Amino acid sequence: MKANIQAMSDEAAFARLELLNWFSTSARIFPWREEEDPFRMLIAEMMLRRTRASQVVEVYRAFIARYPDAAALDRAPAPEVADVLRPLGLYWRAANFKKLAEELVSQHGGSVPRSRDELLQLTGVGPYVADAVRCFAFGETVALVDTNTVRVAARYFGFEYNQESRRKPAVIAAVTALVATEQPQESNYALLDFAATVCRALNPEHNACPLKLHCCHFQQTEAGHHVGVQETLARLSPAEPEHNWIEE
Repeated sequence: MKANIQAMSDEAAFARLELLNWFSTSARIFPWREEEDPFRMLIAEMMLRRTRASQVVEVYRAFIARYPDAAALDRAPAPEVADVLRPLGLYWRAANFKKLAEELVSQHGGSVPRSRDELLQLTGVGPYVADAVRCFAFGETVALVDTNTVRVAARYFGFEYNQESRRKPAVIAAVTALVATEQPQESNYALLDFAATVCRALNPEHNACPLKLHCCHFQQTEAGHHVGVQETLARLSPAEPEHNWIEE
């Protein structure tokens, strides 16, 4: 058992290092990644929900040029905001962006709060967006758990997953194991970019995968062997109770 535990720990450490190395030469370039302003990071994350990053770039630039901070967005006419968001098909969410700005100005002095609880109280902000802002704007160590990062973890560690898996503590534990605590921003970006360009849902690029030597999906798919989610959690961190992991 000790050998299995050590093996899983080694596999997670290998993946963290390899993903960071891969990211150093393969990172995607987006304007919001050059920002340190929490408001701009929040706006980007809200735009990125269910939308391809490449589609967001020009709309994000136009939006920030007009509304560089919460106060500017709060003052803007709602129809104007809707027009800026229209290319993304988010014009119907313009009211959320306006309400968000009003809350930031009236309740937080125009600043974006840092705590998860306060972020979740903002209009249009769910668990993923809150955690993304905490990580990318404030440098907090938190794993970003969505369908794409769950897919990478599930394939690498070898467990079954579905659309609801991201809510399970064991699955959150597996994704968390792939995030380097000392470099959470780069590590999360690496995981997101890797999921988008290499470990794709369809036709993953096995030949370009730096994780394939330890990847269960690469090595064991033909044999049809997948360990269970709970087994994965136990082998990743058998001494830690489930409730110590990040939960949705």
